[in-house]
Amino acid sequence: MDDLSLDEALDELVSAEDFLDYFGVPYRPEVVQVNRLHILQRFHDYLNRHARPMPTDEAARRAVYRQWLGQAYEDFVHSNALTEKVFAVFQNVPKAGGGMSSFVPLDKVFRS
Repeated sequence: MDDLSLDEALDELVSAEDFLDYFGVPYRPEVVQVNRLHILQRFHDYLNRHARPMPTDEAARRAVYRQWLGQAYEDFVHSNALTEKVFAVFQNVPKAGGGMSSFVPLDKVFRS
């Protein structure tokens, strides 16, 4: 993938391990095996929240991706999916009559 542009390489990456390897983020396989979807979602969330606007220079963009992917991975080295609550299903809210709910409306499921 060394001969591909960043955008071309991103189109080829399919797994958390692919992303971590491509961006040179060291990782422990046992952490990624349990949290791969959470890591990728957190990475996506970090980019949307903190990397706007994205630099136009490819090397600078690559550095931003590496920084936030590394942070997303580290979040799960020191924590777990239940604590981090990346996905809405883990975000319990109090119900009016008592108890908790993790109901996720369809419009929120399909929002990017």
